[in-house]
Amino acid sequence: MTFKYLNIKSFTNKAATFSAPFSSGRVGVGILFLLVSQFSFAQKKEQIGTETVNVVKPYTPTISDAFKVKETPSLEEEGNAKKETIKYTIFSFPVASTFTPSKGKAEGVEKEKQEHLFKNYATFGIGNYGTFVGELFVNHDISNTNYVGGMFKHHSSQGGIKGVELDDRFYDTSIDLTYGAHEKDLSWNFDLGYQNQVYNWYGLPTDFGSTMTPSDRRTLFNGIKPQQDYNTITAGGKIDFNEGVFDEAILKFNHFSDMYGSSENRFYVKPSFKVDIMDTAIKTKIIVDYVGGSFKKNYLNTNVEPLKYGFTNFGIAPSFVVLKDDWTLNIGAGIFYSLDNEKSNNKFLIYPQISASYKVVGDLMIFYAGAEGNLEQNSYQDFVQQNPFLSPTLNIAPTDKQYDVFAGLKGKLTNNVSYNVRGSYVNERNKALFRSNDYNERSTNENYAFGNSMQVVYDDMRTLSFYGELKADFSKNVTFGVNGTFSSYTNDFQSEAWNLPKIKVNSNLDVAITEKWFAGVNVFYVGERKDYKTNTDLVYIVAPSQNPIVLKSYFDLNANVGFKYNERFTAFLRANNITNNAYEKWLNYTVQGFQIVAGVNYKFDF
Repeated sequence: MTFKYLNIKSFTNKAATFSAPFSSGRVGVGILFLLVSQFSFAQKKEQIGTETVNVVKPYTPTISDAFKVKETPSLEEEGNAKKETIKYTIFSFPVASTFTPSKGKAEGVEKEKQEHLFKNYATFGIGNYGTFVGELFVNHDISNTNYVGGMFKHHSSQGGIKGVELDDRFYDTSIDLTYGAHEKDLSWNFDLGYQNQVYNWYGLPTDFGSTMTPSDRRTLFNGIKPQQDYNTITAGGKIDFNEGVFDEAILKFNHFSDMYGSSENRFYVKPSFKVDIMDTAIKTKIIVDYVGGSFKKNYLNTNVEPLKYGFTNFGIAPSFVVLKDDWTLNIGAGIFYSLDNEKSNNKFLIYPQISASYKVVGDLMIFYAGAEGNLEQNSYQDFVQQNPFLSPTLNIAPTDKQYDVFAGLKGKLTNNVSYNVRGSYVNERNKALFRSNDYNERSTNENYAFGNSMQVVYDDMRTLSFYGELKADFSKNVTFGVNGTFSSYTNDFQSEAWNLPKIKVNSNLDVAITEKWFAGVNVFYVGERKDYKTNTDLVYIVAPSQNPIVLKSYFDLNANVGFKYNERFTAFLRANNITNNAYEKWLNYTVQGFQIVAGVNYKFDF
């Protein structure tokens, strides 16, 4: 700030000249007033004259203009001079050192030794009743994608069932070959197989030949040749698509025949498609199923022409799944057209295929229910797999399974224990049942016409059943399971549901005792069944009523124990029907008693 000064001239008598700074005009006048007062007091007695004071200019403060500091100041110090590039040259030479750093070691976690998985195995075993079992499975990778494999199986017994008069041996031998590939977009395989089965109709009635002399009876027994041979040739394949509309396709052809001139061909193809519409996958299955064959004779041997049969079933089954919160709903239907090739009795059929599930308590309790139906194609081959003691004089027809309405609960009691309970009501038309053939004791009969074979009869039935299952994995070494089915049958034409039990219970326990030893137990119980058989040789004054024959319930206990010598060799011992119960699985067909088989299993790679 700039100050201005006042010029005060000298007084009369004692002239004095001085100057003083003032911050403002009013303050300067005040100070001047004080000074004049002081002088007046100092010169009380002196005459004070008058003097004129002229003020040249009063003080007027001003503010100079502000200046702006440059954002990027211009520096001219020597430190800002351009840096010179300095080049370094390093001369390296080896220096001997004895220092070895200690490597860190992570805390180890003990891992179980991974068991080697072999691609091939062979099994061999022998037992009482002249039993022999053998299996051989081989698989070889031809390239990174292609492979070839084969399976050979054999199970036979020389028989020897106590109280059986006829030959009771059996043989079952099969061989299957496969060639396939696992590629990026699809997987496929082609199969070719052959099976030979030999059984004997040894189940003669208990009172057979009771009216004959011992000599005639022995002569009749010696004249019966109960052997029956079944032969099966199969060819087929499967394709699985990883992308696109096609999902999979299954194709199979079977030729089945026996030593009595029976012959059957079956061919089916089942492609399936999958299309995504509005985040929903719609699956469609297409079914073409043909079966046709002939039997050389009828049971009474009264026919001139072979007994022919043939059915072609065309079907389509679309379905889609709806997921919402804890609900899963599967909605679909089956539409079939069944063509009777021999009798021109064609049918158009529609079946429900609906199911739903709801998580009541997560995975601990799941409620499920549904209604499903299907047209089931029956065949001679399928019947023989269930019962090999059939006469080669059957009536073959499909079963119309109109609906199966079911509901149940499944889930877990604990992390290691699961359960499943279910109730169902099934309505079927043309339900196939096994029943014994009527017989007589004439020596001119066929080998299967002495009361030692069975037939297939059909009935319209309703079945009410309840099923329960419990599975427990107590540890990785102990597993247990039990299940049971309780059924009630209602028939329209037959007086009983022939050979169908009302109670079936099955239980199993498997234990890994040590790393080398393991064992298992299997128990099953089958309740009473009913069958019917008539001796047409007998002449009655009053025809007897058709009272069914009751087959007693039976209990079968089986066990096995094994020893792993190493990762390749395992020895085993199996015991069946430990209680030595000579029960009848079919009427007059007593099973083998206590059976034991010892054998070894060998795993290997090429």
